[in-house]
Amino acid sequence: MKKKNAVLPIIVIAQFCCTSLWFAGNAVLKELVLHFNLGTSALEDLTSAVQFGFIAGTFLFAIFTIVDRFSPSKVFFICAFLGALANTCLIIDGNTDVTLLFFRFLTGFFLAGIYPVGMKIAADYYQKGLGTSLGFIIGALTLGTAFPHLLKGSMNAYSWKTVLIAISMLSGIGGSLLLLFVPDGPFRKKSSSIDLKVCFKLFKHRPFRKAAFGYFGHMWELYAFWTFVPILLKTYSDLHTDTHFNIPLLSFLSIGIGSLACVLGSSLAVKFGVQKVAFYSLVLSGICCVLTPLLFVSANELLFVLFLFFWGMVVIADSPLFATLITQNTPEKNRGTALTVANCIGFAITIISIQGLSSLYHNSNTHFIYWFLAMGPVFGAFAIGVKRRL
Repeated sequence: MKKKNAVLPIIVIAQFCCTSLWFAGNAVLKELVLHFNLGTSALEDLTSAVQFGFIAGTFLFAIFTIVDRFSPSKVFFICAFLGALANTCLIIDGNTDVTLLFFRFLTGFFLAGIYPVGMKIAADYYQKGLGTSLGFIIGALTLGTAFPHLLKGSMNAYSWKTVLIAISMLSGIGGSLLLLFVPDGPFRKKSSSIDLKVCFKLFKHRPFRKAAFGYFGHMWELYAFWTFVPILLKTYSDLHTDTHFNIPLLSFLSIGIGSLACVLGSSLAVKFGVQKVAFYSLVLSGICCVLTPLLFVSANELLFVLFLFFWGMVVIADSPLFATLITQNTPEKNRGTALTVANCIGFAITIISIQGLSSLYHNSNTHFIYWFLAMGPVFGAFAIGVKRRL
């Protein structure tokens, strides 16, 4: 029992360390732009490159049922090491915009063996309390995603290359912890062969399909919001010239506070139901999208920051809930593949929303562009509903 109790903290720490790779390029974006003379679309291009890599990785992992056929802990370790190596390659002085995009693509590819695999490992250990476990794990992902912003803000005395190396070292540590201390779980059911039809079989099952569609709506908003947090803060500062934000710190807090929401959302789901809490999380985050133009007008900077914190909570609170619904509505032997294929499609959707919002940002002068993000929560809320059970 003691050994099992120690597993979840190790998975959480490993997930935090390794997912810090995700926004590593975003945290040092200004320095990358100056050092490599990148264009104005560097933010969305580098972010989308990671998403493309993640999609490619999850697609291949799902098609070949990698996580269900091989030891998840070993897959996690290998991907953590290779992702760290790809991230470190950003510091090479001879890089061009093409090679930078390639290395970010590789980082995203190997993250496909980290994020969904961490959830799969939790599912192999916890049948009771799975939702709570996933709340902590996805909370770690959220904090890991935000962490590069904090690291950049607290390491001003060091070069941007040192920041990237530190993040890569974190990933190596996280992967090693999981390999050394978390063997295959007691509820793992190994799949012995490749089933190329499994992805299609999953979507024929209505409960899985509804959970997946709700997740897709959630993903439309999530990564676009995370990508644009620094831009939201800068836009407000430009509109109110007497405001001076510490953008790296506030970006970390606006994203990182979502880690608390993941745990809180999972706890509320125990009392009120997974589907209901996920539904209202989608509704609240959709309302935030709609209210954004009004908050830009407000001269109260504290109100704007608190609004971002609230949005940062409700935008991610439903993520572990969708992971729980997807896992609960999938046979044990296909859980790794189910999580992976849902992630694959979900992250493909993030590229559309990130690029779409970026295009609106660069080609319009209105703050109503953030209504574009509200389409995701609306779709997701209609997909899962609250009147009918999954």
